Amino acid sequence: MIRFHTFPVAAMLLLAACAAPADQADTSASTPEASAAAGGQAAVDDTVSQPNVVRVALGSKDHTTLVAALKAADLVNSLANAGPFTVFAPVNAAFDKLPAGTVETLLKPENKLKLKTILHHHVTTSALDVTDFTDGQALGMVDGVSETITKKDGATYIGSAKVLASVRASNGWVHVIDGVLVPPSE
Repeated sequence: MIRFHTFPVAAMLLLAACAAPADQADTSASTPEASAAAGGQAAVDDTVSQPNVVRVALGSKDHTTLVAALKAADLVNSLANAGPFTVFAPVNAAFDKLPAGTVETLLKPENKLKLKTILHHHVTTSALDVTDFTDGQALGMVDGVSETITKKDGATYIGSAKVLASVRASNGWVHVIDGVLVPPSE
């Protein structure tokens, strides 16, 4: 009968032995890994693994405006996370098609919420290759509004923007597009 009572005591001793002493300071915040975690997923220095959707954009000279917008909207860490994400990434020339002053106005701190809404309209929470899209497909975007996929003459379009190229990322897909997707309310 004594054996039945020793098991709970042994389990409590084991748990107590595994717990860190209360007076011992946590030094994990001083490690490089913890410092990166404090800055978010985007702060992790990884040049070996397949790049995530943010690093794909950062590595493209054609997406500097998009990168500036992601930074201004504080969306870099969100899109560097595990995902999965499908990002429709307008090239710089797509932003140039907007009325003069639009990008500059959106990048201002007081327009952060509006900018976030527009950028959320370029992301869906699935990893979808261009071959996964079908003509007439309604694709729900992070902002809650759908965009329609069109296939014509061998090309794929989302809304009125043409998909120019697709890049696989570690946390989804980046589809390079030639236009900015503007939500109906904007």
